[in-house]
Amino acid sequence: MLRSGLKFMSFTPDLSPESPLFGTLPLPPPRSRAAGPSGAGAAPPHPAPLVRSHRKRSGEAGSASPPAHGAMEVGMRVVRGFDWKWGNQDDGEGHVGTVVEVGRQGSTTTPDKTVVVQWDSGTRTNYRTGYQGAYDLLLYDNAQIGVRHSNIICDSCKKHGIMGMRWKCKVCFDYDLCTHCYMNNKHDLSHAFERYETAHSQPVSLTPRQNLSRIILKGIFQGVKVVRGPDWDWGNQDGGEGKIGKVVDIRGWDQESGRSVASVTWSNGTTNVYRMGHKGKVDLKYVSDGQGGYYYKEHLPKLGEHAELHRQESADGHTFQQGDKVKCLLEVDILRQMQEGHGGWNPKMAEYICRIGTVHRITDRGDVRVQYSNNIRWTFHPGALTKVNTFAVGELVRVLDDIDSVKRLQAGHGEWTDSMSSALGQVGKVLKVYADGDLRVAFGGQTWTFNPACLSGQPGEVDANLMTAENPSESGSTVISVLEKLLSQSTEQDNPGRLVIEAAHGSAAKVRELVQKHPDKVDIKNQGKTALQVAAHQGHMEVVKVLLQANSSIEAKDEDGDAALHYTAFGNQAEIARLLLSKGANVNLLNNSMCTALHIAVNKGFTDVVRVLTEHSADVNLQDSYGDTPLHDAIAKDFRSIIELLTVVPNIDFTQQNNRGFNLLHHAALKGNKLATEMILSRARQLADVKKEDGFSALHLAALNNHRDVAEILIKEGRCDVNIRNNRNQTPLQLAVTQGHVALVALLVVEGADVNAEDEEGDTAMHTALSRQQLTTTLSTTERETSALYSRLSSSGLLGNTELNVGASIACFLAQEGADINYANHKGKSPLDLVTDSNILQLIRSFSEKHRLQQLQAITCGTSSSSSLRRVHTTPNTMTNLAMPCAPGPSECLICSELALLVLFSPCQHSVACEECAHRMKKCIKCQVTITKKIRQDQTEVECSPNSDNSEQHNLLEQLQSRYRQMEERITCPICIDNQIKLVFQCGHASCIDCSAALKTCPICRQTIRERIQLFV
Repeated sequence: MLRSGLKFMSFTPDLSPESPLFGTLPLPPPRSRAAGPSGAGAAPPHPAPLVRSHRKRSGEAGSASPPAHGAMEVGMRVVRGFDWKWGNQDDGEGHVGTVVEVGRQGSTTTPDKTVVVQWDSGTRTNYRTGYQGAYDLLLYDNAQIGVRHSNIICDSCKKHGIMGMRWKCKVCFDYDLCTHCYMNNKHDLSHAFERYETAHSQPVSLTPRQNLSRIILKGIFQGVKVVRGPDWDWGNQDGGEGKIGKVVDIRGWDQESGRSVASVTWSNGTTNVYRMGHKGKVDLKYVSDGQGGYYYKEHLPKLGEHAELHRQESADGHTFQQGDKVKCLLEVDILRQMQEGHGGWNPKMAEYICRIGTVHRITDRGDVRVQYSNNIRWTFHPGALTKVNTFAVGELVRVLDDIDSVKRLQAGHGEWTDSMSSALGQVGKVLKVYADGDLRVAFGGQTWTFNPACLSGQPGEVDANLMTAENPSESGSTVISVLEKLLSQSTEQDNPGRLVIEAAHGSAAKVRELVQKHPDKVDIKNQGKTALQVAAHQGHMEVVKVLLQANSSIEAKDEDGDAALHYTAFGNQAEIARLLLSKGANVNLLNNSMCTALHIAVNKGFTDVVRVLTEHSADVNLQDSYGDTPLHDAIAKDFRSIIELLTVVPNIDFTQQNNRGFNLLHHAALKGNKLATEMILSRARQLADVKKEDGFSALHLAALNNHRDVAEILIKEGRCDVNIRNNRNQTPLQLAVTQGHVALVALLVVEGADVNAEDEEGDTAMHTALSRQQLTTTLSTTERETSALYSRLSSSGLLGNTELNVGASIACFLAQEGADINYANHKGKSPLDLVTDSNILQLIRSFSEKHRLQQLQAITCGTSSSSSLRRVHTTPNTMTNLAMPCAPGPSECLICSELALLVLFSPCQHSVACEECAHRMKKCIKCQVTITKKIRQDQTEVECSPNSDNSEQHNLLEQLQSRYRQMEERITCPICIDNQIKLVFQCGHASCIDCSAALKTCPICRQTIRERIQLFV
């Protein structure tokens, strides 16, 4: 049943799944993509009651919900299908399992169109989902991946927001059932239904349930006894290995997923929540199965057959692209309802209604991430947004690079001149928005008027951290133009305003005469300036002395708020400044732009004036209207002598942030200022790893903007963390790769950057190198000759005559340095899946193989330390039905690299080692599964003869490691899993001080916190 109260502009918004808002226990809090500024969390939504309105067309119940393209995702719950041929691996028909890995191209154990399933019984095996044209599994439930029909109510159980598949009666008007009610024979069995696999998929017509047989669903359900399972990561919460618990209920994880966690009470009396499909993890397995309902086998979709989807559109029917200008025009109550399942609701979002923002990105789930001028971001349902074609002052914009299109669009909008060609494709800042919508945009030292249709917004953290033109200052030029007018005026006119003209000309005698004649007019203005101001600017010392003796006001301001001391800074008059200060001038006086004389002197590059002002205790920490301190300006202009003066001022605060969130080290890294970086680090090395609000550190900024020298200083002198991550989980190496900065990539890898670090999408640097469109340009001859990275590739002897583009060059280099070419991202794609050129594909494999052989050679020679662990793509403890066939005969042993007949390991079915190397192996090095049998190619079994002394030592080591982990768990905060416990609540549970600040209820037992007892151990 559809429930809606949304009537506005003849538009009924599409509402559907999942609000990515996380609970607290016992899982460690994952990185939330929930609604919130720059990833901030939000309170779970509380949808208002809805009333019936007119009916939507079929399929309009949602538009931008999970899973993208109806694809297979980890966490889905499945049962055996019609092509099943694997006996009772699932413990018999009707037993349910969870998808824990999705196959990918190139894998020998989990190929494309296959999945790995963890059955509730504890068995983990792979199955066909289109592989060889067969479908072994049926999808029973996809609520675990967050599928929700947010505005649909089940007409049987009356639950609001159907989780998982939706079943809609084709006979009755507006009648819907959830999966549980449909499978339990609710409603008339003679009525035909339609199945909606997701909230935005096309309906699939089904035959009536009447006369169809049902299968009993079995697995982990309420009342079932369970023990810890394969993904258990919770220490001894269960009381220890083998302890039995009882499932209290199966429920969703906040608003993020449905029926994805189980609440279990253990024999020791504790009750906690454990994953049963949440994020594709399974923490439990049953001791004996239980019944969880029924299902009609004929009515379930085959796992691997994608549902056809509806298109995602905005409120006004347009699709969104990155950089689009949008605003939300809805009322708060309506927006709150729409946000359920689409980023969630945060009360602060109400402040952004009717405000214009920029589309930062479209999420995998189809929701729209919008960034506002204050760098705050919110995730919106696409139907809540309307496109607008406008920009705001201060925003970054990029000009189209198509000259013909720009010429055509400029007609009647500022027109076109050939000198504007240099701005094509460049990023600038909007200085002014005209009444007709045209924009004045600054590019470096030039400004042009553009039709907004020629421009696109520059969204995102990365662009906010890219170097752009500075805010132009017009005060100096204004002063000069006024003085030119004054000097051009006649000195013969006999009126008090003549005083200013004579002061501009430096006529001390005439000035003395006039002030004696008109002593009350000593501060009279001409062109808005006083005589003292113009004399100070022009450096007329005698005139200034005469005016001071006549009691001219030192603090008098012009229309811009500038006083005489500001004018000495504009005019580079150090000695006049010294005189005014000796007469009591306020060294920290602010003008209308919040600038002191020091700001102006620094901005102009007048070192002598800066020296005088600092000698008279000018406050070097005052910020102008942009939040910049004088040193921010000096760094931006690269005035070296001024930087040296300011960085040694005793009370300078290097942590001062401007309005864009850059402290002084961030600013130096952004601008590539080597001297400033060295000077700041010499006094404040602790800033090396300090992050901006978006998580960018100085090294991130240097890497993004191709400032290799600064990056080297930060690493070697600042001893910064080379693998530090921003809020999108990106390392400096990944940012350097996004921009194609080959020199920086080489430096960072040499200095220890993790080549397999993954960002929030699961992409490694190699994924990025092979997927970014802007990296497809070919390296120039100069770049090849000067690039250390390219020289490393050339010296390998593998390149031959192959011509590489920037992305391929970086990918080959990363492969040579140990990057995992089979590393799967969150979509199950490896870097090799992104390569379309077979020559490049083979080349990357060759560089990877070269690295592997070097590692094996080092191991053989005993010179290699233990390599860092990488993600294993064959999930642990996995048997395989679908290992790719391998040719009989000698193959290369992965341990000793000798050609030999390889031994087959059971149960994983991998053949990776010769008999000699396999003799002492206890686990398969490829999948980490414990080996139960080792079988030669003649089908005889290899006998194991482990050394008893080594075995005892190994057991002792494992016991000690287990005890250490237990001790660490007892004193570690269960929320952040980082800090030590420092507070205990009245219920006996505890947390660190930082986490407790936001808690009102205990995250373990949900009791209201009444007391907080601080620990001092």
